[in-house]
Amino acid sequence: EVRLVESGGGLVQAGGSLTLSCVISGLSFDGFGLSWFRQAPGKEQEGVSCSSDGNTVYADSVKGRFTASVDNAKKTVYLVMNNLKPEDSAVYYCSAGERCGRYWSSPATPWHWGQGTQVTVPS
Repeated sequence: EVRLVESGGGLVQAGGSLTLSCVISGLSFDGFGLSWFRQAPGKEQEGVSCSSDGNTVYADSVKGRFTASVDNAKKTVYLVMNNLKPEDSAVYYCSAGERCGRYWSSPATPWHWGQGTQVTVPS
């Protein structure tokens, strides 16, 4: 059974930082795209980052502020979020699916999802 378990969400003031973690069990990281998505109330799910084969792509809205990384030994994916803004408030989901290709940011791409963790940045 594949399981993805996120942690690290919370409330942080604008300009602050948070690090999300996602522990993945039941699959090998080789050949998979490991992604972060987010969904704010009333909005569609948005791809934040995708990592595969040593490379990571980011949504324009988070470039330069967010950094995703993969620790294969710990079976953990991280998302370091700096200079957080109120518009970053959302439920953040870890996911695994196809290698990061043209459609990496589509929520239809991942095959496996975590339960999500809430990030709140008050305005």
